[in-house]
Amino acid sequence: MSPFRRIANYWLSFVKSYRTITSFRWLVIGVLAGCLSGLVAAAFFLLVEAGTYFLQHYLAGIVSPEPAGEGIFHGPVGDYRPWVIPVFTTGTALLTGWLVSRFIPETIAGGTDGTDATINAFHNQGGIIRARVAIIRGICSVLTIASGGSAGREGPITQMGAGAGAWLAKIFNLSAKERRILLLAGAAGGLGAIFRAPLGGALTAVEVIYREDFEAEAILPSVMSSVVSYSIFTFFYGTDPIFGIPRFTFHDPRELLFYALLALVCAAAGWMYVRTFYFMKYHVFFPLREKLGLIWSMGIGGLAMGLIGILYPYTASEGMITGGVLSGGYGWLELAILGQMPALGMCYLIVGKTVATSVTIGSGMSGGMFAPALFVGGMSGGLVGKLGHAWFPDIVTQPGAYILVGMAAFFAGVASAPIGPLIMVTELTQGYGLLAPLMLASALCLVLCRNVSLYEHQVDNKFSSPAHAEDATINILEQMHVTDFYNPGEVVVLQESTTLKELTDVIANSNQLYFPVKRADGTYAGMVSIQNVSNWMFDDGLHALVVVRDLMSRPVYVRPDYDLYQALLRFVNTDYGQIPVVSQTDTNEIIGLINRDDVFQAYAEAIATVKGTAEGDDDADTPQGGTRPERR
Repeated sequence: MSPFRRIANYWLSFVKSYRTITSFRWLVIGVLAGCLSGLVAAAFFLLVEAGTYFLQHYLAGIVSPEPAGEGIFHGPVGDYRPWVIPVFTTGTALLTGWLVSRFIPETIAGGTDGTDATINAFHNQGGIIRARVAIIRGICSVLTIASGGSAGREGPITQMGAGAGAWLAKIFNLSAKERRILLLAGAAGGLGAIFRAPLGGALTAVEVIYREDFEAEAILPSVMSSVVSYSIFTFFYGTDPIFGIPRFTFHDPRELLFYALLALVCAAAGWMYVRTFYFMKYHVFFPLREKLGLIWSMGIGGLAMGLIGILYPYTASEGMITGGVLSGGYGWLELAILGQMPALGMCYLIVGKTVATSVTIGSGMSGGMFAPALFVGGMSGGLVGKLGHAWFPDIVTQPGAYILVGMAAFFAGVASAPIGPLIMVTELTQGYGLLAPLMLASALCLVLCRNVSLYEHQVDNKFSSPAHAEDATINILEQMHVTDFYNPGEVVVLQESTTLKELTDVIANSNQLYFPVKRADGTYAGMVSIQNVSNWMFDDGLHALVVVRDLMSRPVYVRPDYDLYQALLRFVNTDYGQIPVVSQTDTNEIIGLINRDDVFQAYAEAIATVKGTAEGDDDADTPQGGTRPERR
């Protein structure tokens, strides 16, 4: 066989597998989504690092600590010009406001950040993210983070990766369901790459869209996308994790008490974090937007962030000025993990980062809440570790481990996503030494923060999502019962020995279309329909020869306590238009008939009700009068 013929056969086999094997199809699509989101993540990371180096390091003369796995640009520090930060944050805010209001006004009420916008697109927009939205929000996020805005990379790259997935779905002309799955696959690729945690990124993407559920159908393409995207990203920037830290282990069961205390502290910090953000967004910047417009209210937010960035807090270290709440802040986390930050400094940074992030994202500037949440959670956990080590050094021997556990527990609580962040931390530490405290603290924080939600468009589960409205109808039909829909009363019942002549007279004097048939001993034997009889009833020669036994088909029945889903299955399996309803205690006692049209009508009404309720819940979640409800 020639090489060309062999290649053609391989291609035909590939196409056949793609069309006929669902898992293979999702594997291929996941790889494509990973390739695209990996390239987007690599470019986004490069622009953020270059912009941060130029604006903060060179122009402003401010050098914040960088984690070991980042900081790809190095050079001499420029002269100290702190005024550069508020100038550029204000300019970025004004530019963002103009771009958003001019080109993508539909994103003004898009939610918390890029991650929340992706959640909204999944539930309420059919999995559609316009390319214009992803590009503009990505560019604005680069400028926000580079200029010093307290925001993270993970939210924007989640939205851009999701936009890449949505674009692929449009190219392949996929259905709405497939488009939503590919949206999550793209988001998983972006998150797994930028955080350098492929498994954690994939699991976070499929669970963060719900508070009490996860999108199981998206796991395969999300894992493939995240792995491929991570591989592409590390091809450019290496495989080292973000933090250069020692391995931590858990070896003393008594330490679980301190990790439980960590969960309490993280839950309190999470409540403060979320409440501060919503206060800034809905009670400060919403009124400003109504009075001054989007552009100027964002400008005020950018100016406020810039002033906070240079005034609170900063410290001099080795002759260089370092900003404490600028940009993402992973460098500060690494210093805390390595034990190079005092407890009082952690308290300062917790408060400062919470306020700075609330001002940045609450004003409408582009960026993510993910990294700041990890920052606040890590510092909260580090505070417990520091104090525990000071008072009980023989039990709390590794206070740096509390920062890592605090990161996962805090995000699990405020985002209702316990599995993904937990796996991310194990990937960061390159081991499972902290698995037990991670699980304990995340579970406790999840329960303690059950009334707190960082992402505004999260829903409880699939049945609360408009994306799964049709899936909920079976559940609703199972809650309806035959007793509420059947027609009780006298039912014309035939005997097996009834002749065709007698049957013709019965049909002429009855409104029934389907007739139950009983044997001579009174047992229910089968059904006769007008359709079965119509082929014989006009042949007078058969009237005395053919009996009902010759015309009937198999018996089927429902009881009054059966749910409508059971009834629906019987109508689908038999194609009958009416089915007898029998007594609870005797299947031979026919007490009425249920019509197929009534069940189908109930099915249609269930779909309409679920969709209407989902839309109503979505409207109810929209803040009115400057207030934002917490979790339902």
